[in-house]
Amino acid sequence: GTQDVLLYRDNMELENCSKFILPSPAKQVAHRIKELTAAGRDIYLHGQNMGGGFWRAVKAHQDAGLKVSAHPQAALALGDDLEQIKGFGIEITESAPLTASVVRLTDFDSGFWSGLLQHLGLGQPDFILACVQDHGFHPGKSNRLSRFAYWQRFLREQGGELHQLLYSQPPVEMTRLCSLHQAIGVGLVADTGAAAMLGALFDPSVEETAQNQGVLVVNVGNSHTIAFLILGSRVLGVYEHHTGFLHQDKLLQHLQEFRAGTLSGQAIFDDGGHGSVVADDLPGTGFDRIVVLGPQRGILAGAEVEFLAPGGDMMLAGCFGLLKGWRDFAGQEDMEHCR
Repeated sequence: GTQDVLLYRDNMELENCSKFILPSPAKQVAHRIKELTAAGRDIYLHGQNMGGGFWRAVKAHQDAGLKVSAHPQAALALGDDLEQIKGFGIEITESAPLTASVVRLTDFDSGFWSGLLQHLGLGQPDFILACVQDHGFHPGKSNRLSRFAYWQRFLREQGGELHQLLYSQPPVEMTRLCSLHQAIGVGLVADTGAAAMLGALFDPSVEETAQNQGVLVVNVGNSHTIAFLILGSRVLGVYEHHTGFLHQDKLLQHLQEFRAGTLSGQAIFDDGGHGSVVADDLPGTGFDRIVVLGPQRGILAGAEVEFLAPGGDMMLAGCFGLLKGWRDFAGQEDMEHCR
């Protein structure tokens, strides 16, 4: 995976704003662990909850006969259940062993970004908009079900209103988003799925379609595929599966049933995905336009869909989505539209 960053300046043309496509923080952590494995050093994971894509590097470190310990907060990057983490042979301790090398965990490294921007002669941002994918904190429960419960609550309890997708204070159970918000300081956070969907609406023609006929937005990510039915200022349906379980015919069939409101959420879960849910007032027609984003969007190559490049750069769709969300819902003096 990657971390994709736009340094936006409101007095500068979008094309001239600096852009960065870098290895994801989890990849950087994995690389550091591999270095310490080669050096024969025990490691101590310290910092915050973050993406756990470095788990294989941790396991390889243990397989090499080296010790792994972790601060309780950092250990959450490996799973919700600390007792289960201990069962994997990882010591949970608030104090770093004196013989271990510290590996810092965070989705947003403020020191790195401050130093990079200073080195490049670029000014520091006034505030930060950021997104990560969060399964939520639900020990003892399926993280596939718990993540999708987030989308079900969004539709059922919050009416699917787009402005509910940006947080000035994330829900306490969304522990990774909370850690991200703490790391960025002043700013707003969102789920990556929401950011990608808003990125599609950054395209004026897509937003116009959403306001009138409704639009189906699909983001085919490296690990997750998520789709939204959008009409006006509301999301009327959410579908989420694991990309590795999908091929073109299967995904197109899912999308056809999804926009008709007939796709079974249980069937998607049983297939290894997260689920599918639609609002009770989903119209029986519309959503004929299908727009596609994401690094694995090639799965739909040749299908009757549109590939988007919001702001001229598909890899920054999430950045443009956060920017749109801030402009539309949070850029007001009283901030009444941002939670």
